[in-house]
Amino acid sequence: MNRAELADSIDAYMAGNGLTMLKIIALALLFLAGCSFGSGNLQSKHSTDLEARRIRRIAVLPPEPAAGIVSDTAPTQLPLQQNDAPEMLAKQIYSAMASLPNWQIVADTEVQQVEQMKPTGTGAARLRQVGEMVFADAVMVGRLQRFRERVGDDWGVKSPASVAFVLDLVDVRRGDVIWSARFDETQKPLSENIFALGDISQRGVRWLSAEQLTMDGVKKAVGQLHQILARPASS
Repeated sequence: MNRAELADSIDAYMAGNGLTMLKIIALALLFLAGCSFGSGNLQSKHSTDLEARRIRRIAVLPPEPAAGIVSDTAPTQLPLQQNDAPEMLAKQIYSAMASLPNWQIVADTEVQQVEQMKPTGTGAARLRQVGEMVFADAVMVGRLQRFRERVGDDWGVKSPASVAFVLDLVDVRRGDVIWSARFDETQKPLSENIFALGDISQRGVRWLSAEQLTMDGVKKAVGQLHQILARPASS
């Protein structure tokens, strides 16, 4: 059968069966019901004077130790991918921030050089010291709280990816957290989360890996911060 004959056959079939299109739509909906979309589980808050602080140069710091990350196995038995998850989060934050205009992100190599000097102090004092050494106005730190990989593939899973993390932006001069965001999502099928249709254009119709789900959350969080700190000057 050539292309013309095939097209004629399809047209005749569709014309002769008024329920065909409804069946196609029903099948499509069933397909979508088995696929997953984002739930928009992102919450953020910031200090009331954030814009007035004039934060322009930001350093993304390496991750803190991975202790406390929720997984399905003991920490000493985590697969390499989960052991590397905190470092992956830091790289994703840097990549997302460096790709956006109108603010200055300290090169990751510059931060690494300072870290090799082993700054003294812990906690907030260490963050401020590293920030001062790279001449940053603020430092961004990420904390991974949960990182569970999907069991399955893009088109079907026994268990979906599940990720939770916190991003904090710390003012180097004052030492306080001036912006914070928390992303927490276990991917669900569209049939359980119909309000997540807006994420189709970013994610597509598929189940994400834990790394992909993390990147999706990072981009959303960083995008929100960028809208606050790097708004183009009004004409």
